[in-house]
Amino acid sequence: MSSSFTVETRTSLPVEELFDVSLSIDEHLASMDRSRERAIAGVTTGSIGLDETVTWRARHFGIWFTMTSQITALDRPSRFVDEQVHGPFRSFRHEHSFTRDGETTVMIDTITLASPVFGLLAERLVLVPYLRHLIRHRNRHLLARPATRR
Repeated sequence: MSSSFTVETRTSLPVEELFDVSLSIDEHLASMDRSRERAIAGVTTGSIGLDETVTWRARHFGIWFTMTSQITALDRPSRFVDEQVHGPFRSFRHEHSFTRDGETTVMIDTITLASPVFGLLAERLVLVPYLRHLIRHRNRHLLARPATRR
C-alpha cells in the first residue's frame, strides 16, 4: 500500500525559470538547511539531469537518514520525476509538473510514498503531513531565490 498527495504552487515566475531552479542541488540544500541536509554523492552541486543521481544525508525526526534519488524522467520545461533508488522508504516518487494558467506558472508536486514500517498509519499520520510541510517550505524558498539573482 502507498499514499499520495499533491502540493500546488502558483507564481508569476516564467515556467522555464522555475523548472531550472527546481533542478538545482544548491537551491534544494539551501531550502533544507533546518534538517542540515547535505548532498554527499552523485551530483552534489549545480543542476541534476536525466538519469543522474544524488545521495542526500539529512536529519529528520532526530534521526540521520541517507537517500539516493535518481531523475527518471525529464521533459523541460514541463515535467521531471525523481525516485528513491536507495533509502528509508519502501518506495518514494516525486513528480514535478509545470504549466501556464494565463500569466501564472503552476507547479504541482505529486508525492507517492510507501512507509517502511507501520504502513498506511505512519504514512497518513506522520509522513504525509511532514513531507507536505517540507515541500511547501522548499517551494517558498524556490520562489524567493530567482528574484534575488536578477
